[in-house]
Amino acid sequence: METGTISRLLQPMKLPTSNFSPNSSMYCPQTRLMPTCHSSHGERGKNYDERQITVLSSEPTIKKNSVLGGLSLHRPVHERDIVSKTSCSVGLYTYPGSTVESSSQTAEEKIGVLLLNLGGPDTLHDVQPFLFNLFADPDIIRLPRLFRFLQRPLAQLISTLRAPKSKEGYAAIGGGSPLRKITDEQASALKMALETKEVPANIYVAMRYWYPFTEEAAHQIKRDGITKLVVLPLYPQYSISTTGSSVRALQNIFREDSYLSRLPVAVIESWYQRQGYIKSMVDLIEKELHNFSNPEEVMVFFSAHGVPVSYVEDAGDPYRDQMEECIFLIMKELKARGINNDHTLAYQSRVGPVQWLKPYTDEVLVELGQKGVKSLLAVPVSFVSEHIETLEEIDMEYKELALESGIENWGRVPALNCTSSFITDLADAVIEALPSTMAMSTSTGTEEEVDSDPMQYFIKMLFGSLLALVFLFSPKMVSAFKKNIL
Repeated sequence: METGTISRLLQPMKLPTSNFSPNSSMYCPQTRLMPTCHSSHGERGKNYDERQITVLSSEPTIKKNSVLGGLSLHRPVHERDIVSKTSCSVGLYTYPGSTVESSSQTAEEKIGVLLLNLGGPDTLHDVQPFLFNLFADPDIIRLPRLFRFLQRPLAQLISTLRAPKSKEGYAAIGGGSPLRKITDEQASALKMALETKEVPANIYVAMRYWYPFTEEAAHQIKRDGITKLVVLPLYPQYSISTTGSSVRALQNIFREDSYLSRLPVAVIESWYQRQGYIKSMVDLIEKELHNFSNPEEVMVFFSAHGVPVSYVEDAGDPYRDQMEECIFLIMKELKARGINNDHTLAYQSRVGPVQWLKPYTDEVLVELGQKGVKSLLAVPVSFVSEHIETLEEIDMEYKELALESGIENWGRVPALNCTSSFITDLADAVIEALPSTMAMSTSTGTEEEVDSDPMQYFIKMLFGSLLALVFLFSPKMVSAFKKNIL
């Protein structure tokens, strides 16, 4: 699924506080990986088609002493001390434990880079099973432990109700998501950038909710005999619902495999503050401003994907702080280039009755029109690839709303995609992370109860399915549910 589409498709639910803790690793609860969905193609969670795997390799063997060292590690930051934070080039998390082999034990490494993204349906036929995978993720719909057996029946219900409207959006941009294609192109570009820097590597793509799934990439990493892995989420800012969910799925897979659990891994949690990323964004903004007849009068309108406020206030999600810092750094670079346009930040894609991060994009667009703003440049700041939230929501829905509200001149900054300076900076981030790879912990640390009794698990699933049927066939329940979901 495309980056940020979680917030567009998610129906937020008022639930008890989860076991997220700002003091835990990557602000994530320990949960078990949900099985992949059923679709008309059959269940392909474990018996997947290996042809779906994206692997870019060319004898990725490298001498250890050719890898750059001296990486300074830090966790995602929550405070507004911009000066101290911008000195760090990458937000990195390494797992406690021993490395598989020290420099003295082996002369060569086989390096892998794993790109994480959410994925998106390739065709309209894939929309409903894709949505099922999304809503079956306990980081998206967070149920209390007593009701976790309802996760899959509830996901089936929501995905069934949500699919028709979602199909309309994907139909408007060509009948499917371009995210898989763009991510593969980014992987290819990253591979070439690393080779230019004399760091050959295998590049893998893992999608959270559609093909190629994380399990497929992990299987290929093991089969290729990778000895050192850098995990690079394609989300500039960290959020529980994006990087958190994707990394936790990877942890669960690695934990259950003897080879992968000992593989040295470094996870680049966030990279919104890297100078290469900031300058790449500013380059695009500066270029688009010149397309206006009066560039100095244009309002720079940053639109980020939203998350429920509860993620930030109750679960310790650093997303809002990181987003605000990101905008600060972008505007600082613009001003250094003599560009002093006004700007604002808003959050798009809210749905349902609960409060999401404010201000809301649609409301701000109306307010700007009422205040007499005539020229607006939309910047999809949380997205590095074109997808449904840029191509349909921003380019179609928000543009139409802006013009109706009095905005006369509309522009939109394209996603970074394969911008050379951006890809080069990602390559630098990978190289900086390599010396800090360490084996994942083999301890589970999970509070998730295990259904060791097959009969008990069957009873729970049966009860959950019956409850879902009650929802489906009760007109009043369906009407109320649709009102909040669709």
